[in-house]
Amino acid sequence: MNYKELVNEVTRLLDEFQEDKQCIDSFTEDTAKDLKNLSSSDQKFIIDTFYGCIMHKKLLDVVVNIFYNHHGKKLFRVDRNLFIVVCYLAMFCLDDLGLDNFSRIIKSLDISKMHKFLSFFFNISNLTTHIQREWSHIYDAVVVDKNWITPLLRWCIEIEVLLDQLAKKMGRGNLPKKSPRKNTKPREFDLTQPKARPLPAPEVIPQQDKSKPVPTTTHRSPKEPEILDDMKQRNRQKALQILNDANSQQFRCANPQKSEKTQNVISQILQSHDAELQFDKLYTSGSPATQKINSLPVRLNTTAILREGVLYNRLLEEELQRLERLSQGASEPSAFLQWQKEMKEKDLQEELAELERRRLEGRISHEEAVLARERVLEHNHHKAQQTKEETAELMRKYAEKRLKEEKEMRELVQQVADGHKNSKAAKAKLHEIKQRIVKEVSEHSRELLSQALEEAQVELSRKMELIRQIRAFESVPLVRQKFVDDTETAGHDLLCEMSLAELRERLALLREFEQSELEDRRQRIFQEKQLKEQLLLEQLDNIALRRSLAEQAVLRSQEEKRMRNELREAVSRDERVLTLQKTLEQKQQERQKRKTEKNSMKKNEQVLPLTVKTTLNKKQVLDEQHWQELERNLEQQIYGTLQQSSKKNGAGQNHRSSNTGLVDVTPIIWEEMQIYC
Repeated sequence: MNYKELVNEVTRLLDEFQEDKQCIDSFTEDTAKDLKNLSSSDQKFIIDTFYGCIMHKKLLDVVVNIFYNHHGKKLFRVDRNLFIVVCYLAMFCLDDLGLDNFSRIIKSLDISKMHKFLSFFFNISNLTTHIQREWSHIYDAVVVDKNWITPLLRWCIEIEVLLDQLAKKMGRGNLPKKSPRKNTKPREFDLTQPKARPLPAPEVIPQQDKSKPVPTTTHRSPKEPEILDDMKQRNRQKALQILNDANSQQFRCANPQKSEKTQNVISQILQSHDAELQFDKLYTSGSPATQKINSLPVRLNTTAILREGVLYNRLLEEELQRLERLSQGASEPSAFLQWQKEMKEKDLQEELAELERRRLEGRISHEEAVLARERVLEHNHHKAQQTKEETAELMRKYAEKRLKEEKEMRELVQQVADGHKNSKAAKAKLHEIKQRIVKEVSEHSRELLSQALEEAQVELSRKMELIRQIRAFESVPLVRQKFVDDTETAGHDLLCEMSLAELRERLALLREFEQSELEDRRQRIFQEKQLKEQLLLEQLDNIALRRSLAEQAVLRSQEEKRMRNELREAVSRDERVLTLQKTLEQKQQERQKRKTEKNSMKKNEQVLPLTVKTTLNKKQVLDEQHWQELERNLEQQIYGTLQQSSKKNGAGQNHRSSNTGLVDVTPIIWEEMQIYC
């Protein structure tokens, strides 16, 4: 590959490489695999140049950025990597390549671009001012001056020759090139020679294949239908045999027919079940029992025990409070009302004091806000006055500055006018100054070069001495055995520093302390558990006692209810009560009859005249009064009869039980009589 292709390949690799997403080592390895078809020298040049451009990217970017700031209007940003490659070759590879190879590389590229870049880069003023200042921000100024500025200044004179060649080539490049004319030389036609025709292949004589003989099974019936018929016959005989065995040997448990005895028992059961049914019964057998005694014990958990204990304790406290209020008499409510009145007055006083305090706080905050606003206004006024004074001072300084600049401009114009008069002398003087500067720079560069060589020799000798010392130190055998004292500290000069023995002792004390705390906590938990179990046992005893008392109360109430039922049955069997019930039924039937007659009379009221209607109303009122009087007499008679029967039935009992039975039975009979009426 020529130089232009090599430089273009490096530029292409720089365009493809993404520093934030790719690793330079892996990218270089992939690039080396792609460049296997090139020679080893070309591969080495491409990879080394690419790697160097990436490693020294900061230095190269400084030069290219300054170059684009000066000449960026006439150049494309696409050529940035091309300038980076040329800058790297000029800074780091110029000594290795030599001026001839470097010139060939530059001449193989675009001449105008290379002329602009090299004239900018190898300009002494640019190197010693802009570029050196920016490089000093990245590396030390001494390193920059020693490693890059001095070598580049040394090459400036030789590069000027290359720039002159490029300028001449650019001047000749505008003229059209005259290519020499070539005479046309006739050549014979390169025609393809025809091949010799091959001899025709002989025709193949067809031969008839030998036919296969007819199989013997063609004219013989198959055996499969005979085998299938035989199997069907055997299966049918087997099925008939199994059916006969099943019919002759039936199981007794699977007999579907029932005997006469079984049928009689079933009919008796159905008759007894039908007899128990009572579809025509008018009254029910009574409501089910409300109190069901469950003799099975119920296992209570801790929550249920504590909840029931709290319930019984609350009931006990309410009962004690009720008894205490009864024992205190009528004086307690008045004391409570007096206390309540005093507390209300106290709350009212506190509320009024709180309102007054809030009102005063609001007044105070208002005054503070007014004072703060006045202070802010005074501060703003003072600040505005100060700003005005500063503005006036700045305007005065600006006016003085403008006057001074105008004066300097007049002097400069006068100097320029004087300079135009002596332009030839100034040009000659300027030429002498430039020659003197070039001479001084060349002398300075030679001095710097000799100084750099001396420093390199000193640095090389220092490195050799350092390598010798390192090798001598490595040849000395090392003592790898280390003696450790447990009572010594590490020597880091820390406040919390301690030796290994002290650390072990403290850890042992800490373990003992944690073990003692664990034992104390276990003992405390065990005691709490015992207290809780004792509390649960007491609650269970209390619950059992209260449940036994409740069961006794329920038994007493059931016994009283049973006695009341017996007394009610005895009263209902009395002859006089029965006669009165019959009389009551008769009266009720008669009343129902009269009610039906009255309804029929109401239907005929539309036909009767008004006089008849009034007489009937009067008669109806008289009949209702008569019936009400009869009902009152009947009720008085029933009440007297019930009192006499209760006295007879309760003669063998004490006075308290007889009174209780009379009081309990009378309302029941009274309700029944009201229902009948």
